[in-house]
This record gives sequence, C-alpha cells and structure tokens, in this order.
Amino acid sequence: MLVVVSPAKTLDFESPVTTRKHSEPVFLQEATELVQQLRQLQPDDLCQLMQISSKLGELNFDRYANWHTPFTLQNARQAIFAFKGDVYLGLKAETFAAADLNFAQKHLRILSGLYGVLKPLDLIQPYRLEMGSDFKHSGGKNLYKFWGTKLSTHLNAELAQQSGNKKVIINLASNEYFSALQPAHIEADIITPVFKDFASGQYRVLSFFAKKARGEMAAYIIRNRINSPAALRQFAVDGYQYSVEDSTAAKPVFLRTQ
Repeated sequence: MLVVVSPAKTLDFESPVTTRKHSEPVFLQEATELVQQLRQLQPDDLCQLMQISSKLGELNFDRYANWHTPFTLQNARQAIFAFKGDVYLGLKAETFAAADLNFAQKHLRILSGLYGVLKPLDLIQPYRLEMGSDFKHSGGKNLYKFWGTKLSTHLNAELAQQSGNKKVIINLASNEYFSALQPAHIEADIITPVFKDFASGQYRVLSFFAKKARGEMAAYIIRNRINSPAALRQFAVDGYQYSVEDSTAAKPVFLRTQ
C-alpha cells in the first residue's frame, strides 16, 4: 500500500529536524531539466506563471538561480520536514519517531511539480512550481505533459515490490496533483477518503479542514502501520467519524459535526 499526498507552497528550511537520514529524489535528472528551463524566465514571468506577487517572483527567481546539485544536508532538507502547509500541519512529521519515519519512507509519497514523486526523506532545495501551472517547456504546454506516464509507471513499480497480491493507493492528494498520476495507468485499487464538516445546515468539504484531515490520516496510517484500506474506517481523529451511509469502497467518507 502507498499513500500519496500533495506538497505545500509554504516551506521551512530553518527549524531543526529529527534525523540525518536522507535519500535522493528518483527524478532528480528531470527536476534539473525543469530548473534549467525555469532559469530562462524573469521574475515578472514567474509572477504571471504562478499568479504570485512581485516579492515572491523575485524570491523564486533567486531560488532557481541558486538551485544546484549534488544535494547535501548542508544545502537541502528532507521533503517531509521542508513542506509546511495545511496537510503538514495535520501530519506533524516533527513528532515522528525513527520507526515512524522508516515506515513513511516505504509507504508515503509526495507528488511534486518539480520533483515528480518524493519519498519523505528525499532531499530537496526550495522551489515553487505547482503541478497545474501552464509552464510551457520543451516537452509540451504544461507539467502534466512533461511527466506523462512516468509517475504512474514509477508507483506501479514500487507497488510491485511490496508484499501481498492486492495493490492499493490511498489518495490523500488534491485533484491537481493526483491528476498527474493518470489513474487509468495505475495498476492498483485507488481509495480516496473524503472529509466533510457540518456547516450552514449540511455536510460539506471545507478546504482548510479537509487538507489538515488528509495529513492527520496520513499520520494515522504511519503511526499505526496500517496496510489495509478497511482499517481506515477506524480513523477517529479530531472529531471525524466514518460514515457507513455516505461511503463507498473507493470513497470512504468521514464526517465531523463540531
């Protein structure tokens, strides 16, 4: 079983990390190719591409100018500690024990516009490149064209190396990022948990809370060493409860009334 999550725009390359263990992104060559093409853009071009402020345009222009290999613990950071958005607020990777990180390294994957697929302990350097951006590059008009079936093929290979006949992907990523996997090419059952909060008289997906809940479920899987989709029904964190009536096998629904 593999769990996939999205990256985050907010990064943290300052606070201390709990391990020196690290690995290298499998698609580092492809990331290097993208960076070389991103360096041809001026700050104003980056602002337009990413719909960001001029300050952030300058920041990311400098990031790509300074991006270089090889990655080391001195110039890069493990991905699971570098991302600090809503999902990672729920994940709380800084509280993981060594055994938790080892399990995550085998079963958690972070999708990325620049790096493709990341293991938690893969070293990365600061960047911003959303998967859904219309970055025109040598391989086509956007990043979905650039990655093609590479990410799906890679995850299929990783699943094939795991024990057990039933292959499963737990999709805790956003639609923007999971679309890069081209689900039709995934040789596994895809389970996509849905988190809804009671608001304005009905249950609905509230973006911030749903993102945090995805991180909380990823942490739940890691801490409890879960390897079966059925065990996800026991997830009861931060007020969420599994709803039998609203769920299907492919889309288990978790509701919260508070």
